[in-house]
Amino acid sequence: MTYTQPQIKPQDVKVKILLAGGHQCTITLKSDAPLLHNLVKTLVDRTQQNPGFPTLFQIPIDEGRSALCFPSEHLVGLVTEPPIYLAQLPPPQPEVPVEIPPEIPLEIPIIPAHVNDDLISRYAQIENFLTASEKNKLIKYVLAKESEFVSTSTSTKAEDYRRSMVLHSFPEFSQLMINRIKAILPDVLRKLNLPSFSVGDIEAQLTLHNDNNYYKLHNDSGSPETATRFFTYVYYFNREPKAFTGGELQIYDSKIENNFYVAADSFKTVEPRNNSIVFFLSRYMHEVLPVSCPSKAFADSRFTINGWVRRTD
Repeated sequence: MTYTQPQIKPQDVKVKILLAGGHQCTITLKSDAPLLHNLVKTLVDRTQQNPGFPTLFQIPIDEGRSALCFPSEHLVGLVTEPPIYLAQLPPPQPEVPVEIPPEIPLEIPIIPAHVNDDLISRYAQIENFLTASEKNKLIKYVLAKESEFVSTSTSTKAEDYRRSMVLHSFPEFSQLMINRIKAILPDVLRKLNLPSFSVGDIEAQLTLHNDNNYYKLHNDSGSPETATRFFTYVYYFNREPKAFTGGELQIYDSKIENNFYVAADSFKTVEPRNNSIVFFLSRYMHEVLPVSCPSKAFADSRFTINGWVRRTD
């Protein structure tokens, strides 16, 4: 795969990313940016019936305050200004071995050389985590369990720090989630460039956030009881059409004070997209922004299955 441009010197290129379902986003990249190369390569490989290994694009937008995340198979086109011309190669003949292209790495914000990599928060958000049938069954199950939800609390018993409801036992779906997470975990580690570890227990709880619900700044591994939590995951699901706004997850970068990781001023914002799951390190400071649900109806809530992957070493 090759691509050429009228000018040789790198220049700014306005790139409109077209995604499945009519979604789009416009960003500006240098003509020699690796991200631009990877986007073009994904399209060209597909036209040559050589899709390669699926990957997850994570593109910083809004001056780094947000990130656009999508799997490579959802990319349907690019509109560039000035134009980029794709050099189409003939499809390989059946008798000629086809070289499988290397996997396209996860796109993450570029980190300046002087910044400690451990202090920059990263996450992976994966779309369509459950099948449509599984998600619909889960929603019906949750609506039938309304009377079994109880108010959440924190380990410090702090008032007005967390407002939500939780269903602690849901064996019909907790094991499905745990099995699915075990299967995808190696790919998540590879995409985030993290070393493998010995997986222990995987915890799961089912929560809902309704009108004016939130969870203030915290981490998930700050006590002796939670110290072995390595990954936090959050699976989002809701009825359609979506009847709430807000409820974004903010994951903060870190700084070190008195030998402890604490929240820095910078952060990433994760949208609670229906049927998607996000993974991030449990030591990251994070919060759930307030939810607005005008109807206040249980069925209109922001639902999640969230939990933690513990390590044994």
